[in-house]
Amino acid sequence: MKVYIGFLRGINVGGKNKIKMADLKKTLEATGLAKVQTYLQSGNVLFMSEEAVEPLRQRIEQGISKAVGVSPSVILRTIEELVQILATCPYEVDGLLEGETIQISVLSEDPPQQTSDVLSKGKSDVDEFQINGREIYYLFRQSVLDSKLASNIQKLGDTATTRNWNTMSKLAELAAAMQN
Repeated sequence: MKVYIGFLRGINVGGKNKIKMADLKKTLEATGLAKVQTYLQSGNVLFMSEEAVEPLRQRIEQGISKAVGVSPSVILRTIEELVQILATCPYEVDGLLEGETIQISVLSEDPPQQTSDVLSKGKSDVDEFQINGREIYYLFRQSVLDSKLASNIQKLGDTATTRNWNTMSKLAELAAAMQN
């Protein structure tokens, strides 16, 4: 069985699309997923399955919608993909200065050219991004709350969801423990 990491987009943000993690775990277990565990309240799920990505993603989205009445987009990565995402980060993680952060958007498909165009409108001397396949890496040198680039991330639609470096690293650690 493969270890998968599921990223649910747009749940428990600003009081909208609330899903309790205990309910999410039960829902996913009821759909036949093994060793389900959640991390934080922002829709990070780890589990094991033998299914292929696309039918699995559709089944998870339908199961959540039916069980809790919320229809988040679900983006899946295998443990191997997540390890590769972290390994290919174009920014120096150990060299971050105080207040700097790295965030990563995972996308359900390769982004169209317009994605770069949308994000470029927020690019500055302070913040930058790089697209690598189905991931977008961001380096924020100031508060994300004050960033034009960060505000443009929301314009990517429901094919992308973003997590900070610490969350992605912890998910990789939890996935590795699950695999052993």
